[in-house]
Amino acid sequence: MCKIDNFGTAIILAGGKSSRMGFDKQFLKIKEKRVMEIVLDKLKEEFSEIIIVTNKPEEYVDSEHMVVSDIIKGRGPLSGLHVGLKNSKSKYAYFIACDMPNINIEYIKYMKSQIEKEKPMACVTKCEKFIEVFNGFYSKDLYEKIEDHLNNDERSVNSLLKDVDTLFISEEKVREFSPDWDMFINLNTKEELENYAKISSDKK
Repeated sequence: MCKIDNFGTAIILAGGKSSRMGFDKQFLKIKEKRVMEIVLDKLKEEFSEIIIVTNKPEEYVDSEHMVVSDIIKGRGPLSGLHVGLKNSKSKYAYFIACDMPNINIEYIKYMKSQIEKEKPMACVTKCEKFIEVFNGFYSKDLYEKIEDHLNNDERSVNSLLKDVDTLFISEEKVREFSPDWDMFINLNTKEELENYAKISSDKK
């Protein structure tokens, strides 16, 4: 595992209104196990520090991990990146959303190797014109830049990434690790949750 001062931190964004799901997605369950627990268990394989960003910190009073809430509230995922980087001990922090259960450790290791070579401010995946803002790394040096964006009511993570030195991993390369793109799946609806539960059960 890499030293914590380089890549030791993973940050889970557990916010969002979850209007399509009908309830807060940080409480999603599959056979009585929270999806959040699935994400945490997988991240522990690779990261020494895990930070949970949530607007309901009272739900994590017994957590072994650091739990923080947005400093600049109501600005979406960019606020989560902001507070996550502020509290991270690492130069680069890995960000994932709480409804993205398919953590791909080999792809994470690949991104680390590319960051070591290129030294970008962020490393994410790009599929044609679409940018996958999660399942990616962000430098702690972005903290002040993100704060400026938020203070100017600029909420787009995509806009930030286009404004800084970002290493974009190509779709072709990513499909070597995830041919069906499943490591970017996020559970937005009850149907998607049911389908994921069935697939997970079939794999056992």
